[in-house]
Amino acid sequence: MNYETFVGLEIHVELKTESKLFCGCKTLYGSQPNSQCCPICTGMPGALPVMNKKAVELAVKAGLALNCSISKYNSMDRKNYFYPDSPKSYQITQQFNPICRNGYLDIEYDGIKKRIGITRIHLEEDAGKLLHDGDSSKTLIDYNRAGIPLIEIVTEPHINTPEEATAFLEELRLILLYIGVSDVRMQEGSLRCDVNLSIRPAGETELGTRTEMKNLNSFRAVSRAIRHEEERQISLVESGAKVGWETRRWDDRKNRSFTLREEQDLWDYRYFQDPDLTPFIVPDSLVKEIRVNMPELPEAKRARFISEYSLPLYDTRVLVQSKTMTDFFEECLGLYDPERTPKSSKVMSNWLMGEVSRLLKDRNIGLDELGLTPLHLSELQKHIDKGTISGSMAKEILVICCDTGKAPSQVIESKGLAQISDVDELKSVIRLVIDENPGPVEDFRAGKDKALGYMIGQVMRMTGGKANPQLANRLFQAEIQKGR
Repeated sequence: MNYETFVGLEIHVELKTESKLFCGCKTLYGSQPNSQCCPICTGMPGALPVMNKKAVELAVKAGLALNCSISKYNSMDRKNYFYPDSPKSYQITQQFNPICRNGYLDIEYDGIKKRIGITRIHLEEDAGKLLHDGDSSKTLIDYNRAGIPLIEIVTEPHINTPEEATAFLEELRLILLYIGVSDVRMQEGSLRCDVNLSIRPAGETELGTRTEMKNLNSFRAVSRAIRHEEERQISLVESGAKVGWETRRWDDRKNRSFTLREEQDLWDYRYFQDPDLTPFIVPDSLVKEIRVNMPELPEAKRARFISEYSLPLYDTRVLVQSKTMTDFFEECLGLYDPERTPKSSKVMSNWLMGEVSRLLKDRNIGLDELGLTPLHLSELQKHIDKGTISGSMAKEILVICCDTGKAPSQVIESKGLAQISDVDELKSVIRLVIDENPGPVEDFRAGKDKALGYMIGQVMRMTGGKANPQLANRLFQAEIQKGR
């Protein structure tokens, strides 16, 4: 029997604020355990929370970028559960009046476009972090993360494959980066994902029992978890067993999941409006201001790069994966060629996708850490265009510029790397090579093109690699023709 799979995602995103959601404690990652907490975020009796306005603004920004309607009236609610990483024994969230509703995100996978509905986006506080001591049976708690502002993005069950889930998460992460809502560093936990999955026999209308897998922190883990859970549920149904309504934990190293607990109904959490936080209004003027100042989103940027710069689709996808890269590209292109012609655009794109990306990968750093500026790269290409240096020299100079911060012209002068493009100087070298290599000369005259490559190599050797190879090639052939 064929089965259909339906996946909904719950994505928790740490907002890029300097302080926590309800207090003034810092949100710096990697600080000493329990050094960024106070009576409010540790739930001490009598401590009263105060809403962080910046978090509200960032939530609205995320909602607009994801095509949501923004709720004017908002309230905060208590979700009651007992767990050691939640110091208050409840979480402050938005159950009844989420700040954003009814959005969507368009994705593309394997040439097919699809719209994934977004049910809601709500504000809530993060819990602390449990640290399991491997040398003993003790579990330690770090409350630095408790109270950090989150948005939870809840999708409709419109995702049907692991590939679609990955495409959705990649595009979502890119949007959140572009608008500056979060740094979305999955390795630091600032983007985490829960997977809700159910199956049904093809052709039926009623979905099967849903399971949830918690806190997946990589795209690879999400993809593998979906595939495994899909196969597990099908196997249960095929054997005549029932799929349990439960929460499961995914172990990516073992490529399997484990039961954590039976799933809970809403009444289990005993939701009610938080009495310490008054409802708040998101004014239309704030929504309008955020909408007007919204930066260009990835999808629009891809379309513009194709139409404005005539870049191939592959180039646009590679460049747009990083906002830093696209900003660098456009600044570099403007310095190199104010007309921004398709040819110049492709030249700059090739640099960034080629040698620059290779250096970033080899050094495992970001573009802003490389020591290269748009002025450096545009100047480097101008030297190639003038014939001052060759393409191979330019790659060597690029590395030196990145290591030292020096401009290409400084490196060329200090290292003596300027190409020899003087016709008379090159002719004298070429004549010497012809005199010393009668055999290859005759081979070339006999139609053996490889002989020319050998002789140009001799010219490069005699000039220490500084001869302009294109000019040397033309002059060499002219000299041999004269010799005939």
